[in-house]
Amino acid sequence: MTVRTDWTREQIAALFDLPFDELVYQAATVHRAHHAVGEIQLCTLLSIKTGGCPEDCGYCSQSVKADSGVEATKLMDVQAVLQKAAQAADAGSRRFCMGAAWRNPKDRDMPAIVEIVKGVRDMGMETCMTLGMLTPKQAGMLAEAGLDYYNHNIDTSPERYNEIITTRTMEDRLETLDHVRKAGINVCSGGIVGMGETRADRVGFVHTLATLEQHPESVPVNALVPVKGTVLGDMLADTPLAKIDDIEFVRTIAVARITMPMSMVRLSAGRESMSEATQALCFMAGANSIFTGDKLLTAANAGDDKDAAMLAKLGLVPMEAEEPLRACKALEAAE
Repeated sequence: MTVRTDWTREQIAALFDLPFDELVYQAATVHRAHHAVGEIQLCTLLSIKTGGCPEDCGYCSQSVKADSGVEATKLMDVQAVLQKAAQAADAGSRRFCMGAAWRNPKDRDMPAIVEIVKGVRDMGMETCMTLGMLTPKQAGMLAEAGLDYYNHNIDTSPERYNEIITTRTMEDRLETLDHVRKAGINVCSGGIVGMGETRADRVGFVHTLATLEQHPESVPVNALVPVKGTVLGDMLADTPLAKIDDIEFVRTIAVARITMPMSMVRLSAGRESMSEATQALCFMAGANSIFTGDKLLTAANAGDDKDAAMLAKLGLVPMEAEEPLRACKALEAAE
């Protein structure tokens, strides 16, 4: 199966419109052609600098515009981060993701960030960071430190973007992804569904990622967790119909898998409220990565024990450390 970057919106919309069982079948077929069956990558996410972000993202409890009760903190001490990484490794995680609530890191922050990346890599774990927008110089520093992935989500469709965020543009997001790619770091980029968007917006979201010159190696798909005090949380929390339908969420996972066959597709925020049956359908549709642990930045998560029990029930096993880079290596070999 060839990897395409020339998908049209009409083609992606046609995938969304397929009968559900046919769509999941096609996604599972694509998944089996490119990934090991029955393996799930376990990732841990840690907030290394919480709150006080000047951006106005309507979904985010860490924005200074939100009245969510999240207090701003300074960047965590390097050794404290490494201790958390060691605990995650002991719990079975093979990828350690770190997020800082910044619009962009300051140059004075970079030495500590570099030391953190090197320390986590020395534990044998994959590293991923999300620090906001990057300059080419900062991306180069992260690459030299050995950062495996950089996360910078596009969030939603280009048409809906400025309804969710006004302090930066979609072009700003794509520019950072370009800096990351040129520095030689794997790209992690996805978005959030269930923000009151239409299916056409979900089509546009997938289309933006699937038509990048090179697909993101990692595509996290989040279901909005409405947080009181945020724009979207206050708008949607008391509107049950605003929550994305489980079948529509699985359709989004399946379309992402078909259009970006080599990527890791990750179930991210919102999973703690999904039934095991919904998550099982997502795995059938090609999701092969989850965040595990009790917390995602500031939101609750399912927890290690609950996840272990679910994976055992489904007959799924944790992916070994070297497996997540398979997509990137295979794509390089194909070129």
